[in-house]
Amino acid sequence: MIVSSLGNIELLKLHKTAFLCSRKIPASVVLKCYDWAIEQRNMGNCVISGFHSKIEKDVFYYLLAGKQLIIMVLARGMKKRLEPEIKKAIDSADRLLIVTPFESSIKRVSSKTSAKRNQFMIELTDEIVIGHFREDGILSKSLEGYPKSKTVRFI
Repeated sequence: MIVSSLGNIELLKLHKTAFLCSRKIPASVVLKCYDWAIEQRNMGNCVISGFHSKIEKDVFYYLLAGKQLIIMVLARGMKKRLEPEIKKAIDSADRLLIVTPFESSIKRVSSKTSAKRNQFMIELTDEIVIGHFREDGILSKSLEGYPKSKTVRFI
């Protein structure tokens, strides 16, 4: 359930591809993730992600350089201050939606909120793309019970 949103809520009606990636990622996968992001940007696909880990943030900025639609899912309550490029994407282009399943009282990201955010994102999306995950990581646990009706691809 979305507790709070900011931006173009109509984006939820589109076909969405979730991008998830562990915080620790081998160097050999980094460029593949960047190439994937550029491909999504060029194709104009709507991408949903937490954009929290270093690689997810990099992917976000590759996507933001395009014109396609983006959904950011927070692992905490809604942001009080937005970075200028995020504000611009919401205000002028109406191409960004920020959603959160958390009340505003949740101010910090934790492993527990990250796991809940990942599960929430998996519920919202149509397909899932995994940049990288560790067998013992939060992301691995989030994928254990994903609906089999959703396509999961690994970069």
